[in-house]
Amino acid sequence: MDVQESFRARPLWDEISDPGIAEPVNRLVALARAAGDRVFWVLHTEPGSGDVFDPRSGHVRLLEELDGPRADEAVLYKTSHNAFTTTNLQQLLTEAGVGELWVCGIRTEQCVETTTRVGSDLGYRMVFVTDATATNPIGDLSAAAIIERTEAVLRDRFARIASVAELEAELEVSVV
Repeated sequence: MDVQESFRARPLWDEISDPGIAEPVNRLVALARAAGDRVFWVLHTEPGSGDVFDPRSGHVRLLEELDGPRADEAVLYKTSHNAFTTTNLQQLLTEAGVGELWVCGIRTEQCVETTTRVGSDLGYRMVFVTDATATNPIGDLSAAAIIERTEAVLRDRFARIASVAELEAELEVSVV
């Protein structure tokens, strides 16, 4: 979710917790594909804002380093902080019979956490893949503290917290 050039175009990119976020996301995507699971790509957009999230800026596109999307993988554009409210994601998931979602992306505590909470409320089993998320410091809080807090508030309430390596081990697949 939101692993897009818009973030790299912002000055805050220099402070992102994982500038190599594409690598764990690519591993997670490869794992999902190897397991025969569906992959959905979500991008944040703010039409008419004139900033890096405005589609006219040219930055509302996946990070160059990402391996995707394939022809059969949906790319959704959202204008809210979660992937459900302003897209047809729930309809696509229902049609595909999906019951569990692995979530990852940029802004651990914002769009990724919010999507996790909403998905849980909608009845999906949520897996928050923490090492495939990234964020920036906010005020006096370091990115590491924000990630730790996000894990704490989601764990066992809204989602299972997992790493890409843990999911690889569970599925006995390594996709390096």
